[in-house]
Amino acid sequence: MFAQFLGGKLGIPELLIILVIALIFFGPSKLGDLGKGLGDAIRNFKGAMKDGDQAPSQPAQPGDKK
Repeated sequence: MFAQFLGGKLGIPELLIILVIALIFFGPSKLGDLGKGLGDAIRNFKGAMKDGDQAPSQPAQPGDKK
């Protein structure tokens, strides 16, 4: 995914350097919190997408409330 963003010029050594810089900048505890938050956001997004696929068979009427 990242390699395609920069035309295939981003490999493992570059990703490791970015990770080390992120660790220095944010610190290990803050980086863990950021990862947890990102994971929760992805999980919520997937759940919302799954709920959207299970839409009701009949369209809602203007007076209907959920």
